[in-house]
Amino acid sequence: MADENDIAEFEVDDDNSTQNTGLSVQNFDESMRDTLSATTLEVMSRQATINIGTIGHVAHGKSTVVKAMSGVRTTKFKKEAIMNITIHLGYANAKIFRCEKCPSPQSFQAFGSFQSDATNCNICKAPMKLVRHVSFVDCPGHDVLMATMLNGAAIMDAALLLIAANEEFPQPQTLEHLKAVEIMKLRNIIVLQNKIDLVMEQVAKDQFQKILSYMQSTIGMNSPIIPISAQLKYNVDALLEYIYHIPLPIRRFKCPARMTVVRSFDVNKPGDDIERLRGGVAGGSVLEGIIKSGETLEVRPGIINNQGNGSFECKPIKFRVVSLKAEGNELQYAIPGGLIAVGTTLDPTLTRHNKLVGQTIGDIGSLPEVYAEIEVQFFLLTQLIGIKKSTSSSEKGDRAVKITKLAAAESLQINVGTLTTGATVKSVTRDPDLAKLQLVVPVCCSIGEQIAISRRVDKHFRLIGWATIRRGVPLSL
Repeated sequence: MADENDIAEFEVDDDNSTQNTGLSVQNFDESMRDTLSATTLEVMSRQATINIGTIGHVAHGKSTVVKAMSGVRTTKFKKEAIMNITIHLGYANAKIFRCEKCPSPQSFQAFGSFQSDATNCNICKAPMKLVRHVSFVDCPGHDVLMATMLNGAAIMDAALLLIAANEEFPQPQTLEHLKAVEIMKLRNIIVLQNKIDLVMEQVAKDQFQKILSYMQSTIGMNSPIIPISAQLKYNVDALLEYIYHIPLPIRRFKCPARMTVVRSFDVNKPGDDIERLRGGVAGGSVLEGIIKSGETLEVRPGIINNQGNGSFECKPIKFRVVSLKAEGNELQYAIPGGLIAVGTTLDPTLTRHNKLVGQTIGDIGSLPEVYAEIEVQFFLLTQLIGIKKSTSSSEKGDRAVKITKLAAAESLQINVGTLTTGATVKSVTRDPDLAKLQLVVPVCCSIGEQIAISRRVDKHFRLIGWATIRRGVPLSL
């Protein structure tokens, strides 16, 4: 482990440290751990406190529904604009206000994360109350981007399942994404029958019944089904009301801080003066505890040195938290839930191009062990989900591809938290189904954590099952 003298000192330029106008001022002291909650105004004013993912088949309107609520376009990369699809995980925050004078669902209105606490109703002009601050995790729907979707699912507290009314139900990735969130034990799902404006009434009713019938056999058996048009913002107010009633997860505040990294980047521009060089930024969601501006944390595994033959040397890195932000809102502290960006004193080359994705940040000495070899108890699906229908005239229906058992020396892809890495099966036992996996990249994780397992099928990795980590061989740090 790095000692105190190994703390990187690339300072973050903090010219924009002034408090955002119209938002509650944050001041933290240790006694607040007993009173803080996800509905505390000074928290909810600046930081989202629940993560909601958008899942479903490609082009069913996931990004559009996020934009309808948050006003943020989540597809920010040039290639995404050219291809008109989501490739990377998208992020956006939205504040949900409620007017006490207007009837439901018109009483629920959404604004961007910067919206002032003192906001009046667009309909009756009466003062509204801030009732939720939500982070949306916009997942890609294309089948070859399933690993990206699983990374997003690792931090979801709830999900919106988008189903296009003008397409046949179910589509391949509708089923695959639904199975993925079931593996992640996600209980709160809202089904959105989108593009309702493009079909006749009877067509919409027939599809509604198909969705209702299918969902009875899934984890979403009690999920509401809301017909909407995200493009025209029809019924978005009804969706906001349902989001308001999603139960807030139970959070742990009185414990060491722990945060999983979903993205990392370098905010410096080419040609910047060295005096203005800013440290790297890590984005993600706090899982437990509280992260405070100015404190010293560590990231594990940190710097990884592959010594060959499955042997690794890992050096956790200590750093100082220089700034905390939630979609531009300055924070003095961050609680579990919602997506935040941590400005650090880390060398920006360590965070550039998502190099820290899958790593874990937390209080020094409190993080879980780092493993390069783990033993898991696995559970395989009976057949592949999300395989496209055959184009052969001699075949009808979905291609039923049976999933074979794991075999020694087989190469797999696994998702541990927000990390996607390769793994080689070292050995397999039956009754119970146990496997020892040698990882391509070491991971900082807890015993008992759930992981997703994928296998290469037709040149792409497809979801075949899940597993629980039973034990591992810790690396010396």
